[in-house]
Amino acid sequence: MNVTDRLKIWAKRIRRDGITLWFAGKHPRTPWYAKALALFVVAYALSPIDLIPDFIPVLGYVDDLLLLPAFIWLSIKLLPTDVLLECRSQAEAWLLAKKAKPSSWVGATLIVVIWLIAGVAAWQFFSHRH
Repeated sequence: MNVTDRLKIWAKRIRRDGITLWFAGKHPRTPWYAKALALFVVAYALSPIDLIPDFIPVLGYVDDLLLLPAFIWLSIKLLPTDVLLECRSQAEAWLLAKKAKPSSWVGATLIVVIWLIAGVAAWQFFSHRH
């Protein structure tokens, strides 16, 4: 198996596990801390707006290539095994039926709020320096 095939398989797993977290966030047996992280990760993953815009050289893809997979991995590790298996099964069925990526305007709103807070904090910091 060559590198391209491995990357395609990895990308499919990441996509499946992102959808898995979507179902896990609604599952009644998901612990609250895993649910909170899962819903945050799903909102961010499905947001049409990135925390670090892709047009920024190198850094623009850091969230897509490192941060998001790391948070998905951590979220998956926090799920009880039975919940994970059930939600993965739901995700695979959903992917087969829908074959479309959902989107999250909640995630987009969250990213915009983070950018606004960072902007206000930077303005406060730099405007009070003499």
